Amino acid sequence: MNYLVLSDSHGDREIIQNVYNQFKEKVDLFIHCGDSELPASDPLWKDIFVVQGNCDYDEKYKKEQLIETSEDRILVVHGHLYQVNFTMTPLELRAKELQASIVLFGHTHKLGCEYIDSTLYLNPGSISQPRGLPYKSFAIIESTEAFFRVDYYDRTGKKLPELTFSFKKK
Repeated sequence: MNYLVLSDSHGDREIIQNVYNQFKEKVDLFIHCGDSELPASDPLWKDIFVVQGNCDYDEKYKKEQLIETSEDRILVVHGHLYQVNFTMTPLELRAKELQASIVLFGHTHKLGCEYIDSTLYLNPGSISQPRGLPYKSFAIIESTEAFFRVDYYDRTGKKLPELTFSFKKK
């Protein structure tokens, strides 16, 4: 299964639409980790899983989603309710509680991924306002029975080869 993950687009509806149009035939799921600043009723969300970020004031958004696929249990949150700027512990505890194999979050605008206790934690960075590394980024996760592969892309859809990670599933 292939999952495209982006976050923190902050009002840039066009970039979400562009990435969706470019990759919709290449991935199984399209996921936005919040801070879109768009209404929850926007037709853009028809085929996209999305959660509420701290800059999304429409209460119709879900605060978290648990997505089950043939390969994974995916927890999607924005991150602000789990204090991800300071610690990963609350998010790790929630992942264990839900038996998530993948945890996707935004909020920090900093891309990163790590594999901890059989769970992949991934922040796609910000597609519009990155912090840390200079990439306006999103990620695609390839998940098989044996491994996770994570590739990061810039907002034009160009793969960033220096930002590719592989983890053998335990």
